[in-house]
Amino acid sequence: MDPAVLRDDMVDGLEEALSSELVDEDVAMAMRTVPRHEFVGDRAYENRDSERGGTRVLAPGTVARMLSGLDAEPGDDVLIVGAGVGYTAAVVADLVGDRHVHAVDINRSAVIDARENLRKAGCEAVLVDCRDGANGMAEYAPFDCILVEAAAVRPPRVLLDQLADGGRLVMPMGGPEQTLVAVEASDDSEPSGFDVVDEYGPAAFNPILVDGEQAGGLSRNRMEREDREFAQQGYFAKSGWEYEWVDWDDRLDGR
Repeated sequence: MDPAVLRDDMVDGLEEALSSELVDEDVAMAMRTVPRHEFVGDRAYENRDSERGGTRVLAPGTVARMLSGLDAEPGDDVLIVGAGVGYTAAVVADLVGDRHVHAVDINRSAVIDARENLRKAGCEAVLVDCRDGANGMAEYAPFDCILVEAAAVRPPRVLLDQLADGGRLVMPMGGPEQTLVAVEASDDSEPSGFDVVDEYGPAAFNPILVDGEQAGGLSRNRMEREDREFAQQGYFAKSGWEYEWVDWDDRLDGR
């Protein structure tokens, strides 16, 4: 079936299913435009979470809720923490322009995948970098909007500091029970450093990762790291003692 028809059916279904939630008209139009099958190969236009390369792919309904809350406008500079497969970044690029979108992910393989997917979808100008998302992208700050696709008890202070005046950060906040919220940085005299300005219902996201916790990354524990590296060599990989014995006395004597 024509992907354009599938996209229209997907968005029509989301608007009906999320009738009690605000689905921004511009977000709906962008989701009717972006070819999600370039990012999600299997059943791309169904409203369900999926997995690709060890990365969680958000259901279209979740993307619609988050981006409607983000309220990004053309020309806004946007930071996305959690590039994933790149689909959310592509929808944001349709809203604000490719060169205004910056995305980070702590998982290097996800970054490579997102870059390739965005290229295939015609969004080559979106910047995707591998780094700890909680540290943001200071060299490109301030951002008008920051979208965090991972949960935390409170917004990272560093990200709040990278918001432009009047900027907006959307993220699932709390744990284990989470709520999708929009926050703004508050006056420095406020203990929390932020104000919740809107809520968009319950959410269930994985927590923000720090270096050493990412899928495929090196573990802080040396034995765990070596075990994982060994396992990745395959079932028949030699563990050490199976190798032929080397008689170093003979070698050193030239025999």
